[in-house]
Amino acid sequence: MNGGLKLILGSGSPRRLELLSQMGVTPHAIRPPDIDEDPRRAELPRDYVKRIASEKAAAVVCADDEVVLCADTSVALGRRILGKPESAGQAAEFLHALSGRRHKVITAVAVKRGAKIWLRDVQTTVAFKRLSDVEVNWYLSTGDWKGKAGGYGIQGPASVFCPWINGSFHAVMGLPLPETAALLTAAGYPLFGETL
Repeated sequence: MNGGLKLILGSGSPRRLELLSQMGVTPHAIRPPDIDEDPRRAELPRDYVKRIASEKAAAVVCADDEVVLCADTSVALGRRILGKPESAGQAAEFLHALSGRRHKVITAVAVKRGAKIWLRDVQTTVAFKRLSDVEVNWYLSTGDWKGKAGGYGIQGPASVFCPWINGSFHAVMGLPLPETAALLTAAGYPLFGETL
């Protein structure tokens, strides 16, 4: 039974929960931390994502027999960070900005056990086809943009906009699985039926 260690998922994302289940992992508890996720002035996207994932992990209170897993995903258009849109109008603005261009999706994963935090980030390049107003309006009408960095989810209806991706599909969804498995293993959380 995982050597008595319990996994705490510090995220309310149903996608991260689903991705963990692909690794055969079910968290003992879900404790999304409440932190300030505003980017700092002139903060670069990669630095931002790593900072937020670390701060999320640090903010989750855990016992000695618990391992905390947190992650943060952002869409970067050059140096601009596209977070979760606050409205359909902002989602439309993001989609028009991404239209016909390549952008980076950066996901950082932080695992905490005791006072130690292990951190990795994964960058994936995603190409969007040129989007028409009809396509943008159709996508907005699906509601799939809500709660998603950059205003889209690659695993949903927006997949029709992405002809090309270079990197980790799972990282674009919100949790790069090989890197997450490596971090959990480093923290002593056994995977793949191992016992301590």
